[in-house]
Amino acid sequence: LGGTLIQHLPDVVGHDGHSPTPGTMGEHKVTVAPASKLAALLGGQPVPGGALCVPTHHHQGIDKLGDGLTASAWADDGLIEAIELADADSDTDSDGDAGRRFVIGVQWHPEAGTDLSLFRALVAAAGG
Repeated sequence: LGGTLIQHLPDVVGHDGHSPTPGTMGEHKVTVAPASKLAALLGGQPVPGGALCVPTHHHQGIDKLGDGLTASAWADDGLIEAIELADADSDTDSDGDAGRRFVIGVQWHPEAGTDLSLFRALVAAAGG
């Protein structure tokens, strides 16, 4: 969709907090946009104020969002941690393609955490 990546986060954000220990998961807080699809999927998982602690291990991140994408969560340093496709609720997208109803991306590693909300939502969308 035309976005770009930051190739090595420590060079831009000035710390190793997104990948604190080589070979292991770290944790950091993300703030979730309250009106986002992600917030609705998490179903009350974020703590008051929209923040939650997520497992992390990455050195790249979003620089420029791709066309039609919206940021829906951010780390404390301002890095985008989750995105959504703006027209993903419609039966067809702006190009007339069907099947873009579930488009949410997260930078963290939900498979290393205990919250299964994102996996449940993906399975429900795939089965629908």
